[in-house]
Amino acid sequence: MSGSPQQSELARATALTWNLAQRNIKAQFNGTVFGRLWSLVNPLVTIAVFSVVFGLIFSGRAPAGSNSGVDSFAMWIAVGVVTWTFISSAISAGMSALTGNAGLLEKVYFPRYVLVVSTVLSTMVTFATELGVLVIIMCFVGGPMVLAYVPLGIVFILLLAMFCTGVGLLLSIAVVWFRDIEHLWGLVTQVWMYASGVVFPVTLIESAQQKLFELGWGIGGQPLPLVLLFQLNPAEQFLEAFRNLFYDFAVPGPHVWIACTAWAFGMLVVGALVFRAKQERIVEEL
Repeated sequence: MSGSPQQSELARATALTWNLAQRNIKAQFNGTVFGRLWSLVNPLVTIAVFSVVFGLIFSGRAPAGSNSGVDSFAMWIAVGVVTWTFISSAISAGMSALTGNAGLLEKVYFPRYVLVVSTVLSTMVTFATELGVLVIIMCFVGGPMVLAYVPLGIVFILLLAMFCTGVGLLLSIAVVWFRDIEHLWGLVTQVWMYASGVVFPVTLIESAQQKLFELGWGIGGQPLPLVLLFQLNPAEQFLEAFRNLFYDFAVPGPHVWIACTAWAFGMLVVGALVFRAKQERIVEEL
């Protein structure tokens, strides 16, 4: 018995999404000598630079892992860099998915969201690979207990992919109508990275909040809510989740679960609704 037309269309869209994702994965390092090794080299260089600049020169410190006992600024920052690289790369790729495939959209009809979803999916595969390498390293640094948190890591990878897909859907539509957003987003990403605690812990924000309060900066006799604003950042919450799992060897707290789940489903719904409302005019505006 054949399925309904809606089910058949969904099945075709799913197959097309996976095929495009596979194409993107193969094309990422096509023609290079080292192939997918570049997906490891790039974050390793970033981790090394940040470790030297913020760890050695500025004497940055990260809290020791609550259960792992690991006290390594390099490993702490590594989890943050790998996670942040996925967030920024997935959103940027999703944002450019429509404008970058304008010729294809004009020639062939298929569900337009497939382009955005497939780019995020291919980026997620790279993220999972890099995270897997970090887990292997942590097995030697902190012990094999880290493997027990891999299943929860998969859950948070999916939640983060949902969040990035939602933002990508929203921005991909915005870029079709306003091309300047693609250039502006590069500036937003730079600010967002430093506002997400990629290179410094929340204790630094707490210290700054207290110092400002002592200097007379406050609201109603209370310190400025810098820590609260910092933790309202969705990227910071996802970074905290992955650091809990793969640096602390601990289950993220309820507030992290709630925040990450809310941001994931909320952004996916908003992005999907906006995309659906504007998708009929995509080719016309391109």
